[in-house]
Amino acid sequence: MNPILQIIIGNQYDPYINLSIESFLLDTEKDDTVTMFLWKNQQTVVIGTNQNPYTECDVDTLLAEGGKLARRRSGGGAVYHDLGNINFSFIATKKLYDVKKQMSVIQNALRYFGLETEISGRNDITYQNRKFSGNAFAFTKSQGLHHGTILINTDESRLKKYLKVNPAKLQKHGVRSVTSRIINLSEVCDITSDSIIPYLILSFKEIYDNDTITLDLNDLCNNGVISNSKILASDEYLYGKWKDFHTKKCTQYEWGWLDMDINIDETTSTICHIALASDSLYPEAINEAQKLLQNASTKIPPNVPESRYKNIIEDIFKLIY
Repeated sequence: MNPILQIIIGNQYDPYINLSIESFLLDTEKDDTVTMFLWKNQQTVVIGTNQNPYTECDVDTLLAEGGKLARRRSGGGAVYHDLGNINFSFIATKKLYDVKKQMSVIQNALRYFGLETEISGRNDITYQNRKFSGNAFAFTKSQGLHHGTILINTDESRLKKYLKVNPAKLQKHGVRSVTSRIINLSEVCDITSDSIIPYLILSFKEIYDNDTITLDLNDLCNNGVISNSKILASDEYLYGKWKDFHTKKCTQYEWGWLDMDINIDETTSTICHIALASDSLYPEAINEAQKLLQNASTKIPPNVPESRYKNIIEDIFKLIY
């Protein structure tokens, strides 16, 4: 039996409402259902759940120019959204969650515009080795979220102005600047952030071999969604501990970058404070490592308990010891 397919098309550009709706969908299990939510944000930098906003974004300039900062539920790196960019979210129960299939919805839609694209690196979709889509993931016990961007006609000058990119990241990809690594698809074909929508819907139907049901986004904006959007917009959620974060150790791993703020109580040789910032696609591993290390002894490296993220946690331990 083919899954039930739900389509939701965003009708406003508030990042906190959009992310709250996405979170509501992730937390509301629907058996045998795959949902595709298409949405846009206006002049917004969206950072990953474990990222330090001050090292990823020129916060002062962004806010002074009327932009917004938002923090999403998934891991991964910072991205810039405007109305030349369209975002997609796939939400499905774990038995239907299939990243390869979900990526193919995007790739198949772009074939209607004559574009053959590739999956690249940890989480990118590229055209001729230039990135136009970054993807990230989050999970509950029963459902998965896969969301990403499609750069079509994004203001590259604002993107470059607002995002702070570690030069080592560019060196890793063999490019000199952010704008030389990315591509707006409007550079290579006749496409807009609106004209792609019907083809994404058509591709969704084709890949999953079923018709779609369209939900009204306004019907999803219940009191819980509105209340949660205010939390997502709050200074505490966006900046919180990061105001006092000071990078004391920093390194890159295969699974992502890690910045560490750590204080040691020399009298007891224990970690009295630790905070981790990372663009890892596995935020659960970062959170788990931080809990294990808080108040841990610095004399003897702790034995890492069995975990699906054991290798990541061990890497973080080694940075201290």
